[in-house]
Amino acid sequence: MFGNRRKTLLASAVLVGGAMLMTACQDGQAATGTDASKDSSSATPAGGAADSAGTAGTTGTAGTAGNGTGGSTSGSSSNSGSDSGSASGSGADTGSGKREPVGQSCGANDISWSARSETQAGGYILITAKAKSGITCYLPAALPTVAFGSDGTEAGAAEKAAPQQIKLSGGVAAYAGVNPKTTKDNGGKELDSIIVAVGDSDPNPVSLPVGTITVDAPVVTNWHTSPANAVPLG
Repeated sequence: MFGNRRKTLLASAVLVGGAMLMTACQDGQAATGTDASKDSSSATPAGGAADSAGTAGTTGTAGTAGNGTGGSTSGSSSNSGSDSGSASGSGADTGSGKREPVGQSCGANDISWSARSETQAGGYILITAKAKSGITCYLPAALPTVAFGSDGTEAGAAEKAAPQQIKLSGGVAAYAGVNPKTTKDNGGKELDSIIVAVGDSDPNPVSLPVGTITVDAPVVTNWHTSPANAVPLG
């Protein structure tokens, strides 16, 4: 009877002791976990603060560098604008004496034309050009454009001298002499008019009646301000 009671007490003591031991272990683990959690929690803010401080420092440096770069870029843009303004100014400058006004070039429709036959030097046609009323224009320093017939045969140069620009205005006239036939044989084509223009690109050539002429290898002089200088010699 006593033996059984002792066994019961021992078993109870073992159970109570085991229960107390398990409780102590759990409390220790809980305490350890809490402390670890506290340590981890306290460590994390410290690390986070350090990271934030580092980030703030990096951001601040980057911001300073960005401002410096922006200032440099702004300065570069200012220089570029200055160069552009200088180039534009020099391009628009007309007071340096390097550029001169260019007068209006004559077109065939700006001119009053006439043509007549002359007997000097074996015979030739004298063309006279005057500016129409109210017009002032310039005959270019180029050979007059004189053509014949439907095939557009053009007159070549009758002189070697360089042509001169002539200003037509009021009573000023320009003269050119045309020799329609420079060959010695009896060949050529019979025509009764010539076509005159101011340059090959003149859009308004005029046809001038001249009576019946024979055309073969024609030549024309430059423009002159005196009819005596417009005789096609040779």
